Amino acid sequence: MNIAQMIDHSLLKPEATKEEIRRLCEEGGEYGFASVCVNPVWVCFCSLLLKGSSVRICTVSGFPLGANKPEVKAQEAETAIKEGADEIDMVTNIGALKSGDFKLVEEDIKAVRNAIGKKKTLKVIIETAVLANEEKIKATQIIMAGGADFVKTSTGFGYLGATVEDVKLLKKVAGDKIGIKASGGIRDYETALKLIEAGASRIGTSSGVKIVEQSKSCKN
Repeated sequence: MNIAQMIDHSLLKPEATKEEIRRLCEEGGEYGFASVCVNPVWVCFCSLLLKGSSVRICTVSGFPLGANKPEVKAQEAETAIKEGADEIDMVTNIGALKSGDFKLVEEDIKAVRNAIGKKKTLKVIIETAVLANEEKIKATQIIMAGGADFVKTSTGFGYLGATVEDVKLLKKVAGDKIGIKASGGIRDYETALKLIEAGASRIGTSSGVKIVEQSKSCKN
């Protein structure tokens, strides 16, 4: 297993500087991460830095609250794709989900899916920490119906992040139909490995370099 190829090397803090984003991209190329994940304002910059690289550009839509209207998320995602993004991590309408307005949740996802096309990767963040298990199950079912490629556990902003129990639950629902992205609070190789063993096929973390270096030590 090449764990680097399963990591979205992320820097989503609002105070991130241009030099920090540049370093993120340099690390992305050096370590061969699946992607670098940045806020939309940095997509064009990262696209230039990583031109010709196998490292994909991942960005976010409706982040971190998910409380924008579907058309706003769709426009944000569409603009990011035009500027060079390969993957979109959108935050679902969590309030609608908890209100039982499942039609709106699905419309929200489909709006972004339609905006970016089928060839780009769409991940949907559901913020598992604020959901009951039944809501996590329903959300995953809606995400599959909406045509997304991944269900993602967390934004990593303000709530408990990924847990083994949640990843196992999402995997049980999704099977092999869509991927599971574990994100939030993943800061070491041991934690990442447990989540992968539970069913995660992608890891979102700002500790990608540390995790890869620790994985090398474990192999020696």
